[in-house]
Amino acid sequence: MSVEFAERLLPRLPEIVASQGTPFHIYDARGIVAAHKALARAFGEIPYRQYFAVKALPNPAVLALLRAAGSGFDCSSPVELRIAAAVGARRGDVVFTSNNTTPAEYRSARDAGALITFDDRSFAEKADELPEVVAFRVSPTGLAAGSPLMGDAAHSKFGVPAGELAAAYADAAARGARRFGIHGMTCANELDTGRAAQAAADVIRLGARVAEEAGIELEYVNVGGGLGIPYRLDDEPIDITAYADEILAAREKIFGVDGPRVITEIGRYVTGPHGVLVTRVINRCRKGHEIAGVDASMSSLMRPAMYGAYHHVSLPYAEGRPAGRFDVVGALCENMDRFAVGRELPEPRDGDIALIHDTGAHGHAMGFTYNGRLRPAELMLTDAGDVVEIRRAETYEDYMATVRWEFDRG
Repeated sequence: MSVEFAERLLPRLPEIVASQGTPFHIYDARGIVAAHKALARAFGEIPYRQYFAVKALPNPAVLALLRAAGSGFDCSSPVELRIAAAVGARRGDVVFTSNNTTPAEYRSARDAGALITFDDRSFAEKADELPEVVAFRVSPTGLAAGSPLMGDAAHSKFGVPAGELAAAYADAAARGARRFGIHGMTCANELDTGRAAQAAADVIRLGARVAEEAGIELEYVNVGGGLGIPYRLDDEPIDITAYADEILAAREKIFGVDGPRVITEIGRYVTGPHGVLVTRVINRCRKGHEIAGVDASMSSLMRPAMYGAYHHVSLPYAEGRPAGRFDVVGALCENMDRFAVGRELPEPRDGDIALIHDTGAHGHAMGFTYNGRLRPAELMLTDAGDVVEIRRAETYEDYMATVRWEFDRG
């Protein structure tokens, strides 16, 4: 977490824990808005807009903050479209970027006035009526194909192979489409500024080539998201100004000063560093290795178990204790339910507050309820310094709300 977030939160955290209980995620409103504004400033005066990836943190309180700061929203499902509309998104405020999309989902996006990205040619062919602007997503190619989270075109479920794009646009033009964009999946959790910028520039170059081959003009180039954040203490953050500068230089070189507008769908960079999962140590034991059990489980943060992802863990009130190496684990009946393995920490004791850092993106949003371990609350530290609950913890009643008790027992 940032120094500023820590300075504002840690003096109050024991009091918050005493009143709220653990676990919970808490987000820094000031940091989130500042990250969005820094991104917008980096692209300067050219036609540009950032559409926050709702999947990263789909809480209406956070989305309302971002909308007030000028952000649009990148949605990939009808539920996300409804959340965006609930916080005031209107026509043009939403990009709909989905895959394996049903006709009903497509119509809901079209009715919402979203900029729609077709993920495959069959998706476009099934559309009974094309949207005002037709855009296709290109399969990971070039530097983008190097991401282990996306794979190359031969092994990715996303996008149209680059060699088929011109034909896809030509088909859309033959059906009457006259306005076009292009979308590229450029990277995933990329921390190398040069690689991230080059991958985005690749999409711009590819877009120009495809437009020429298909005989169309592009209104926008969507370079996606995928910017990483420094999960590890020695990670260097993305240089957002250098990233934007290289994209702008590629746009001007290829299209001239009046080239297509630029769109981004960045999520993690905006909210990821500005959230922490607050939990407590509830058990210390030794099973051939030292274990610190906490009252959060991977149902509250599944990235370490799912991807082997690193999240910094700290015991903010344990200074001065001898250090050791500990596995930090939850209570699920799964051996992969671990937030850290062999992590150096001050000696944990029952009752200690523990922080799992950088959970502001793909944390609570990826939660689940296996073993009846219910999803925790979400809190926000406001710019004014208040702590407000923006989603309560789930209850047994929530867990059972969709159950139908009336059934034929014969």
